Amino acid sequence: MVFKNRYMVMEVFMNPNREQASGDSIIITQFNISNAIKDSIMVNFGECGLAASLGSFQVKYVNPITNVCIIRASREEHEKVWASITMVRSIGNFPVVFNLLDLSGF
Repeated sequence: MVFKNRYMVMEVFMNPNREQASGDSIIITQFNISNAIKDSIMVNFGECGLAASLGSFQVKYVNPITNVCIIRASREEHEKVWASITMVRSIGNFPVVFNLLDLSGF
């Protein structure tokens, strides 16, 4: 049996209106993005939604310089993961907005 996945290429926008002092910044990592998305799935879809989504959910790649990441989700659950990513408003205490650049794996 072959698991069919979708890959979402997302861009993470930091809030440009926030005044940041020197040394007051966040580094985007796979761990930070993964936790923020999992928390959003839990809040918006509950434990069953989180359990269904975690089967193939993975943050595959993160570039902290360009703020681009690639996220894998199963074909059945990719819309739920995408909706949860849209509802993520912060990573740590820093406001962020995700923008879908490409969806592949059709």
